[in-house]
Amino acid sequence: MAGLYNVAMSDRRYIVAITGASGAAYAQRLIRAVVAAQAHVHLVVSPLGQRLLHDELGMEGIDLDALSGGNTSGGGITLHNYRDVGAPMASGSFRHDGMIVIPCSSNTLSAVATSSSANLLHRAAQVTLKERRKLVLLHREMPLSLIDIRNMAAVTEAGAIIAPASPGFYLLPKSIDDLVDFVVARCLDLLGIEHDLCPRWGEQTRT
Repeated sequence: MAGLYNVAMSDRRYIVAITGASGAAYAQRLIRAVVAAQAHVHLVVSPLGQRLLHDELGMEGIDLDALSGGNTSGGGITLHNYRDVGAPMASGSFRHDGMIVIPCSSNTLSAVATSSSANLLHRAAQVTLKERRKLVLLHREMPLSLIDIRNMAAVTEAGAIIAPASPGFYLLPKSIDDLVDFVVARCLDLLGIEHDLCPRWGEQTRT
């Protein structure tokens, strides 16, 4: 099943993958920011990622309106079937501006580290690495096992960026949304997407 939200395609497109580690709010905030920046999101969600959306955001199914904030003026969002390894993003000829797994479970980290291609999410990550495109993994599990650490080393050596979901407190956050924005802002920076989610170091902090 693939659904199209907003037919018009943007010149910039990003692959966003959601897996089963806690942190659905990070994925939702990032998708809204990417769409608002007039870029197109190609979305793939694992079965445990879909359960995460239900458990943490109360979604029945994968609600593209809820994920994008109903932003019809942005770049849009396309949902791809997790099992469809023949989808466009499974090919190196599918050009995109970066891929992010947000949140990224240790299981997915392991699959990327071992170059698994058992499903579309894993295959897209594998292709992103082999084509030397940007791959960001927002890992959100703790503590780390030695296996996790070695897998992080392996994917980093292959060209991926490990971005732990580690919010900072120097901007004096006043809400959970502030903490989410801090992490998502760093992810948007890594993907090269302009945003105004939070001040940068040295800029005026929120009042």
